[in-house]
Amino acid sequence: MQKPDRTSPITERINGGLKRRYRAEKRFQRMGIAAISIALIFLGFLFTSIIANGYTAFQQTYIQIDVELDRELFTDENLAAADFPGLVKSSLRKMFPEVTNRADKKRLYKLVSPSASFTLLDMVKEDPKIIGTRQSLWVLADDDVDMMVKGHYERNVPEDDRRIKDNQLFWIDQLEKEGKLEKRFNTTFFTAGDSREPEQAGIWGAARGSFYTLLITLALAFPIGVAAAIYLEEFAPNNAWTDFIEININNLAAVPSIIFGLLGLAIFINFWGMPRSTPIVGGLVLALMTLPTIIIAGRASLKSVPPSIREAALGIGASKIQMVTHHVLPLALPGMLTGTIIGMAQALGETAPLLMIGMVAFIVDIPGSITDPSTVLPVQIYLWADSPERAFTEKTSAAIMMLLGFLILMNSAAIYLRKKFETKW
Repeated sequence: MQKPDRTSPITERINGGLKRRYRAEKRFQRMGIAAISIALIFLGFLFTSIIANGYTAFQQTYIQIDVELDRELFTDENLAAADFPGLVKSSLRKMFPEVTNRADKKRLYKLVSPSASFTLLDMVKEDPKIIGTRQSLWVLADDDVDMMVKGHYERNVPEDDRRIKDNQLFWIDQLEKEGKLEKRFNTTFFTAGDSREPEQAGIWGAARGSFYTLLITLALAFPIGVAAAIYLEEFAPNNAWTDFIEININNLAAVPSIIFGLLGLAIFINFWGMPRSTPIVGGLVLALMTLPTIIIAGRASLKSVPPSIREAALGIGASKIQMVTHHVLPLALPGMLTGTIIGMAQALGETAPLLMIGMVAFIVDIPGSITDPSTVLPVQIYLWADSPERAFTEKTSAAIMMLLGFLILMNSAAIYLRKKFETKW
């Protein structure tokens, strides 16, 4: 058998073409690796920036004060009628008796949060027997003091350019030396609602609002979306009407979310008269927005079930509804759950539609039901980001960290369900 001539023009042309294709393939691989690397760098920069700005929010500065609960101040049966702010101010004056100037006294009082008087009130209500005694308690420091202790304010800049003045710095240093100023884990951030005072603000109200809103969304969108997917994929006839429905479902999945907010404002609030800024309205709006995603994912899951499953079920005498409910749906359900979780994660991060139905309101109280006024985590982040105080910048980043944590958890759950229950054909 004659060996091929490796020096012929045709062979050289073929080898040259192969080399060019291999070089092009390697260039494409390098470009792909470079694109992924750049994306990871930007993602790392984003996470680093958020964490660097927000991790200090998980600590809070406290100041210890000694309060004389004089019985003469508690003549009224209503304990709240006592002058608790005056007691806090009196304790601060006793700690620094050299402060006599009126302007300096105002600065001294600003070392502690306005919530100090409420902390004292709660302590007296819990144990009225302490009236007439001297009590030590730890109270929240003011947000500016907190920022200074955490190192967010520079000490070396001129006094006029600092929110903390020189005498306040001296008092802070004195409290640190005496062991009456310390940083603790910020439980308030996880247990309180929103507040005008940064040191009193927390995400619990927004987290409860998000939970109730997503509960309504899931209760409405999942059963309706799955039922619609089953009907369109298994029972709907192939005609112009079905095609029209399919086209509109695909179009709705691409509609900007703010349009659903306008729809909710027009229908649920203006026409039906439902209350503004409540999880039930927010859940209805997000259910409308999530439905197309769940329907599309559900239909894709049903299509992935081999036709042989359907034919085998029908061949042994099962009706069409039995074939779907007993054989096709259990196999398609993992994919449906994955699509639902992804849709819910998208709904958790939505802000624009909820702004349109009034969930941007300043809500202090923790919602107790789906009809109580509330806000949600993305809107809470939006409100804090618009606040000028440095402490709210810190809390904004911390709330973003919590929101990203929930989103990562939900997407991880979707991946886990898909891997655990998917069937290889």
